Amino acid sequence: MRLDKFLKVARLAKRRTEAHEALEHGRITRDGLALKPAYQVKQGDVLDIHYAGRLVRVRVREVPLRATPGVKPAELYEVLATRRDDPADWI
Repeated sequence: MRLDKFLKVARLAKRRTEAHEALEHGRITRDGLALKPAYQVKQGDVLDIHYAGRLVRVRVREVPLRATPGVKPAELYEVLATRRDDPADWI
Protein backbone atom coordinates (compact mmCIF):
# COMPACT_ATOMS: atom_id res chain seq x y z
CA MET A 1 0.00 0.00 0.00
CA ARG A 2 1.21 3.50 -0.81
CA LEU A 3 2.37 5.53 2.18
CA ASP A 4 -0.04 8.42 1.58
CA LYS A 5 -2.97 5.99 1.49
CA PHE A 6 -1.71 4.13 4.59
CA LEU A 7 -1.52 7.39 6.56
CA LYS A 8 -5.14 8.12 5.70
CA VAL A 9 -6.39 4.58 6.44
CA ALA A 10 -4.49 4.53 9.76
CA ARG A 11 -5.93 7.97 10.55
CA LEU A 12 -2.50 9.51 10.98
CA ALA A 13 -3.65 12.10 8.42
CA LYS A 14 -7.18 13.41 7.97
CA ARG A 15 -7.12 13.31 4.18
CA ARG A 16 -4.95 11.59 1.60
CA THR A 17 -4.11 14.95 0.02
CA GLU A 18 -2.87 16.17 3.41
CA ALA A 19 -0.64 13.09 3.69
CA HIS A 20 0.58 13.59 0.10
CA GLU A 21 1.53 17.22 0.76
CA ALA A 22 3.33 16.32 4.01
CA LEU A 23 5.35 13.71 2.13
CA GLU A 24 6.16 16.11 -0.71
CA HIS A 25 7.48 18.64 1.84
CA GLY A 26 9.64 16.06 3.63
CA ARG A 27 7.73 16.03 6.92
CA ILE A 28 7.55 12.22 7.07
CA THR A 29 10.83 10.36 7.28
CA ARG A 30 12.25 6.88 7.77
CA ASP A 31 15.81 6.50 9.06
CA GLY A 32 16.33 10.24 8.58
CA LEU A 33 15.40 10.17 4.87
CA ALA A 34 12.31 11.90 3.49
CA LEU A 35 9.83 9.52 1.86
CA LYS A 36 7.78 9.89 -1.30
CA PRO A 37 3.99 9.39 -1.43
CA ALA A 38 4.37 6.22 -3.55
CA TYR A 39 6.67 4.53 -1.01
CA GLN A 40 5.37 0.99 -0.37
CA VAL A 41 4.82 0.65 3.38
CA LYS A 42 6.13 -2.54 4.96
CA GLN A 43 5.40 -4.12 8.31
CA GLY A 44 8.04 -3.03 10.82
CA ASP A 45 8.80 0.36 9.21
CA VAL A 46 9.50 3.09 11.79
CA LEU A 47 8.21 6.46 10.60
CA ASP A 48 8.84 9.93 12.04
CA ILE A 49 5.85 12.19 11.39
CA HIS A 50 6.39 15.93 11.91
CA TYR A 51 3.09 17.61 12.72
CA ALA A 52 2.81 21.37 13.31
CA GLY A 53 3.92 21.33 16.96
CA ARG A 54 4.99 17.77 17.64
CA LEU A 55 6.95 14.82 16.37
CA VAL A 56 5.41 11.35 16.50
CA ARG A 57 7.42 8.16 15.91
CA VAL A 58 5.31 5.13 14.94
CA ARG A 59 6.05 1.53 14.00
CA VAL A 60 3.88 -0.06 11.32
CA ARG A 61 2.37 -3.24 12.76
CA GLU A 62 0.19 -4.30 9.86
CA VAL A 63 -0.44 -3.16 6.30
CA PRO A 64 -3.98 -3.91 5.09
CA LEU A 65 -4.47 -5.21 1.56
CA ARG A 66 -7.14 -2.58 0.95
CA ALA A 67 -9.05 0.07 2.85
CA THR A 68 -12.26 -1.54 4.10
CA PRO A 69 -14.64 -0.57 6.92
CA GLY A 70 -13.43 -3.58 8.95
CA VAL A 71 -9.89 -2.18 9.26
CA LYS A 72 -9.23 -0.88 12.77
CA PRO A 73 -6.77 2.05 12.52
CA ALA A 74 -5.41 1.59 16.05
CA GLU A 75 -4.19 -1.92 15.17
CA LEU A 76 -2.18 -0.77 12.13
CA TYR A 77 0.55 1.05 14.08
CA GLU A 78 1.98 1.61 17.53
CA VAL A 79 3.23 4.95 18.85
CA LEU A 80 6.84 4.65 19.99
CA ALA A 81 7.49 8.26 21.04
CA THR A 82 5.89 11.68 21.02
CA ARG A 83 7.61 14.97 21.67
CA ARG A 84 6.58 18.59 21.47
CA ASP A 85 9.24 20.89 20.08
CA ASP A 86 9.68 24.07 18.20
CA PRO A 87 9.52 23.13 14.48
CA ALA A 88 12.70 25.12 13.85
CA ASP A 89 14.60 22.55 15.97
CA TRP A 90 13.67 19.72 13.57
CA ILE A 91 15.82 21.10 10.76
